[in-house]
Amino acid sequence: MNMLEPDSVLLVLCNAPDTAFAESLARTLLERRLAACVNLLPVARSLYQWQGQIETADEIPMLIKTTAAQYAALQAAIQGLHPYAVPEIIALPVVAGLPAYLDWVAAETGSAAA
Repeated sequence: MNMLEPDSVLLVLCNAPDTAFAESLARTLLERRLAACVNLLPVARSLYQWQGQIETADEIPMLIKTTAAQYAALQAAIQGLHPYAVPEIIALPVVAGLPAYLDWVAAETGSAAA
């Protein structure tokens, strides 16, 4: 399924139920070196379908920078820690960026070429 090079940088989108959980999750991902950086955005209002009903929730959007090599472990960590039954975890490939920044993401996640 993953056709990206292991050191390809990904931007992973995830929503958290509140700031405290978002900060805790971000720190855990950083400590485990599954992410190089996590941006926590201001509260967003989410409207979505869930079990046949339209739901509304205030959530903290998270922008997580990682690599393809770390994606599976990052996804598993989020699933294991997140209070939602089905957390949003969407990975987007970074198709271009400042080479020094992309190298930094790879180095911080242990994905840099030796």
